Amino acid sequence: MKLLIEKGDLQRGLGRLQAIVEKRNSMPILANVLLTASGDGADGQLELAATDLEVGIRGSQIADVSTPGAVTVSARRFYDIVRELPDEKVQLHATDNNYLEIRCQRSRFSLAGTDAEEYPNLPEFAPEQLAKLQAAVLSQMIERTMYAASVDETRYNLNGVYFEVLPDEEKIRMVATDGHRLALVDRGIGSDAAGLESGVIIPRKGLAELKRLVDEEDADEIELGFEGNSGLVRKGSVTLVMRLIEGEFPNYRDVIPNNIKRPFTLSAEPFTRALRRVALLSVERSRAVKLDLSDGTLLISSNSPDLGEASEELDFDYAGEAVSVGFNARYLLDALGALGTKEVQLGLQDGNTAVEIRPTDDADSVAIVMPMRI
Repeated sequence: MKLLIEKGDLQRGLGRLQAIVEKRNSMPILANVLLTASGDGADGQLELAATDLEVGIRGSQIADVSTPGAVTVSARRFYDIVRELPDEKVQLHATDNNYLEIRCQRSRFSLAGTDAEEYPNLPEFAPEQLAKLQAAVLSQMIERTMYAASVDETRYNLNGVYFEVLPDEEKIRMVATDGHRLALVDRGIGSDAAGLESGVIIPRKGLAELKRLVDEEDADEIELGFEGNSGLVRKGSVTLVMRLIEGEFPNYRDVIPNNIKRPFTLSAEPFTRALRRVALLSVERSRAVKLDLSDGTLLISSNSPDLGEASEELDFDYAGEAVSVGFNARYLLDALGALGTKEVQLGLQDGNTAVEIRPTDDADSVAIVMPMRI
């Protein structure tokens, strides 16, 4: 393999692989990137691929290929080298003993590699239906749900985000929960939604890679599809594949309050800052804070036997019955941060039920946080 490629293109391609490559030593080759050169001359291309056997990504970059071929080398070392090179074209040459020679101006590197035949194959499948989604829409849906997914490995079916199609409304829905909180977002995509497989659980790692992909500067439209226990995302010449979580997602609809008796509106930033300040003296393990609602005043307080106590009052428009309820401050802060809106509407039924948090400018996004005893 021998080729010439722009440093910026190579660095960009290697950068999107870094979070996928396997850093554990169970299979050392999974810490590598697979480089495959094809074509001839200026019409050639270099494909970069990586997988951890659960999530895989491949992308092609334009290259001037003299000799087609393939080799696999350490993804981290190769990326570190390329990142430090001058902003000029980079020459790559794979030798017969699987070393990759890297040249750029007067810089020379020889990086030990492995035969490409030893690298695991990335899954190959083509879903019957690929829906086209706006990258910005998908990015916001992920941001507003992924934080609520469980990290508890014993609750495997909650270690991702549930993806559902609402064909009658021509919408897609993402839902995540860890049993203590829930996040839900709906977005309309028109008739494209009808052909998508519904009721799949996208793993956290796959979703994180999808978020990086949709947040790239040139991301405009994304193709998304599912088949069996696999998911596929395509953005131009970049393809992301992932193994979906097998299991049954809980009936999340039962968690969403149906009858909000005490809705009230707050400016998100002052509420967030007050929560952060008061939580500084909360019990570290539970991060418990208490919300006391009365006419025109919201009192946020915390108490720790070891640290002391804190409280702060906020003025707001509320004229309902007085109510007191406790929450984990971190859960409230996570929800407010993910929603990223200037104003939120909070809804309570009583002091023993969950709080519903919605952006005032988006009826299709909601965060639910369960109460705790204080």
